[in-house]
Formats: sequence, C-alpha cells, structure tokens
Amino acid sequence: MASRAAMPVIASALIVDDSASQRAHAAKLCRQLGITKIHEASNGQEALARLDALVPPPDLLLVDLEMPTMDGPELLEHLARRGVTIPIIVASSRERALLNSVQDMGIAMGLHVASALSKPLRFDTLRVAVHSLDIASNQQQGQSKALPVDVEALRLGIERGEIVVHYQPKVDICTGDVRGLEALARWEHPTLGLVPPDQFIQLAEQNNLIHDLTMQVMNQAMFQTAIWNMYSLDLSIAINLSPLLLNRSELLDEIATLQQCHGVPTDHIVLEVTETSLVRELGVALGVLTRLRLRGFGLSLDDYGTGFSSMQQLTRIPFTELKIDRSFVHGAHERESLQVILSSALELANKLGLTTVAEGVETIEDWQLLQEFGCTLGQGWLIAKPMPADDFIPWLEQHLARKDEFRSATRVDQLAQPLSGAVPRLKK
Repeated sequence: MASRAAMPVIASALIVDDSASQRAHAAKLCRQLGITKIHEASNGQEALARLDALVPPPDLLLVDLEMPTMDGPELLEHLARRGVTIPIIVASSRERALLNSVQDMGIAMGLHVASALSKPLRFDTLRVAVHSLDIASNQQQGQSKALPVDVEALRLGIERGEIVVHYQPKVDICTGDVRGLEALARWEHPTLGLVPPDQFIQLAEQNNLIHDLTMQVMNQAMFQTAIWNMYSLDLSIAINLSPLLLNRSELLDEIATLQQCHGVPTDHIVLEVTETSLVRELGVALGVLTRLRLRGFGLSLDDYGTGFSSMQQLTRIPFTELKIDRSFVHGAHERESLQVILSSALELANKLGLTTVAEGVETIEDWQLLQEFGCTLGQGWLIAKPMPADDFIPWLEQHLARKDEFRSATRVDQLAQPLSGAVPRLKK
C-alpha cells in the first residue's frame, strides 16, 4: 500500500512541531507516502535555521500552528519575506475556521500553502494533500514562464493558422457520461512551442486581433465537433467569447454562418461570457446575446462568483448555463464557507432551470460534494486535462472503462489507479 501511494515529486519534508510525539507521528505518515528524507524542527526559529542549512531545500514544509518562541503564522510571515516557494501544509487541532484563515493568510502573502489539515494527522487526509501537490506540480509544469511573444508574431501566427484548439471534457456529475467539451485556444509557435492563452489572448485583445483569433477557434471547434458527432457521440462544444466581440452587431451572423457550414445544431454550441465582461456597453452586449439565444445557441455565464453583479446579470440575460468558478469548487469539501456558497449557487441555478458546470474539480471529495449538491456537470484535472483533438477518442475509450467509478465516487483509490482491462471500441 505504501509504495502505491508514493508521490515521487515529494522526496523530502521538514516537519515543524513543538511536540516530539507529533513529529514522530507525522514522520511515520510521510515515510508511508514514500517521502524518504525527513527533517525536524521544534519551532519557527529552528525551522528557519534548518532551511538555511539544508541544501537542497526540502520539497515540503509541514507546519504546526501553536508553538513556543515562534508560532506557525509568524513562521509563515518570515517565509513570505524570504520569498520561499516550498509547498506548505499547515496543521492544528484548533477549529477549522482558524486553520482556513491561516491558509488564506499564507496564500495572500504569496506562499504556496497547499492544505490545512486537522490534528491528529491521518494517513488518508495527508495522502490527499500530498497528492494535490503532485497535481499542482504537474499543472505548473504545463503552465509556462513568460515567453518573448510580440504582436507581429501573433498577427503572423493567426494568418498562418498557428492557433490550435485543445479540448477539455465536461462530464455528467451523476452518471460520469461525457456531455461536451470546452474549446481552449493554444498557439503553436514555430520556435517557442506551445504558448498558453494567458500569454497571447490579452495581446490579441489589445491589438485588434481577437476577432480573427476567435473565428479560427470557432471554425476548428465546430468542425471537430461535427466529426465527433458523426460517431453518435452527441457532444456539445463550449467556446469563449471575448467581451470586445460583444460590441460587434455582426457577430451573430458570423457565428451562425460557421454553425450552418459545419452543421452543428445551435443547441450543441455554448458561448461562454465572463460576468465581468458585461459591464461596459451593456446595451450592445444584451442585443448580441439575446439574438444569439433566439437562434438557439446556449449562453453560459462563466466564472460565476468572481464579479460584483452576478445575480443582476442572471436577471438581464437569457443564460442557459451557470459556470461556477474554480475558487468556489477546489477544496470545498474541506471548507464550510465554500460549501455554503457552492450550495447556494447551485440551488439558485437549479431554481432558474440552468445547467450548472463546476470548474476546477481536482479531488474525488469535491466530486462527491458536487453530486450531493446537485451540480449538473464537472470539469477539471480529476477528469481530464485539456488535450489535442487527436487525444480525445483514446481518452474517451479509457473513460468509458472507468465511468462507473465516477458514478459511485466512493473510493479515492479507484480513481488513483491506472486503467486496465478491455477497453470498449467506439463504433461509427
């Protein structure tokens, strides 16, 4: 069991706790997780001294909150001033609200406070916390440092067709069935490789390139969806709309032309707009969106909860879908305040007859919570990362082989294991 739970990305840890017995217990659990190098400190000052002496530094800090000389929150302040980037798990026997506040404090100071665990530490909860570090590490590897992209290269890239689409599945929370995908733009730069959207979307918006870029994404996404649906997959496709495009009265005809060209039914196309994008030029945006809805296109309010006018937007615009921001989903099973917000948002959407999509589903515990709260669809790394079109059918065949695990969602171990056995083949 221990070797199966090992997390190769975390090889060493510094345990900071004033209790020798608690340190020994934490060290035992860490070793069961495959963390082979264990360092210890009895308070914050000793921990800072150990960090100065350890080369290379540990891969993980496990920090108690209540300690003499320098407690956990004060240690976090010192770590933030030093610019420490080591992942941190805080632990305490105090109330959950206090643990969450310390975690939020550390994150606000720029630290990577990954989890806040209640004492006494248990193997299962520590394993999930370390597993989430493994996921986050993989995500960061997939994210990029700033690349030297410029507007002329982007303009040329759009002209040459270097903008490609990756797809992230959206899965039915109750059944595990794949209902659709979200189309996500990527730039295949000839020398820099795959450039993520956060490094060129804003550049496109600022330089009047976002229209051409979006039309390329739409064209590819609708074409690919039509091909998949030839295999009776019955998938919807979600496409992001920049707020700048909502000022174009001709946008409706442009989208409708692509839809008719590829033959994807309008009710299989969901256009996502962020709630903050509807503040400026509201009258024009309302005109575009209502006309799109009249044609049968789905409308999704994206990143719900991150702006200041969410409910007002729901009364103004005929949305068919509510997409809840990952900040209210990830880790919700551990935080009562997030559960209240998440439950309320889902209840509101259900009463309004809206499909609900939860972003950032990364743990089976959050998946179970979404099942309990009646969410419609889930999207996140627990299910699948965004992938090129060619990878979708192989992924889907694997997903079909493990779909029942998502339906029941009762065992973390099941979803952590590699797939095995016969894989059903898709038939045209």
